[in-house]
Amino acid sequence: MTDEPDLPQGEARHQRETTSEVVVDLHEYKNAKNAPPITFHRRELDQILWVYGRMVGEGEWRDYAIDHLRDRAVFSVFKRTGEMPLYRIEKNPKLAAKQGAYSVLNIHGTILKRGHELAQVLKVFDKVLRLVET
Repeated sequence: MTDEPDLPQGEARHQRETTSEVVVDLHEYKNAKNAPPITFHRRELDQILWVYGRMVGEGEWRDYAIDHLRDRAVFSVFKRTGEMPLYRIEKNPKLAAKQGAYSVLNIHGTILKRGHELAQVLKVFDKVLRLVET
């Protein structure tokens, strides 16, 4: 008596390899075309969604989309659903050592702010108070 399930008719044991028996070199996996996409971590999404919620409350933004691509993660913000995104918050790890992994782009693709820390980059959406004379 064994713990293994019965085999289907005509199937040998060596034909039923499981993924736990396969060893994959980590360098091969990272360099392969099937590498996992870049994603936002939970803390990054918390910071982005906090700004998004504030701007929705002010009536500035209405919709968003998240794209996880092979080379970067993009959080797009829309005024209306059918339009081009007003802003794109991007995370590009390849630029982390140079200009910074995080950037905010406007509708035309112009970089408004770029940096190594997401909180600093998101300050581009902070409102500056101005003195209004009557």
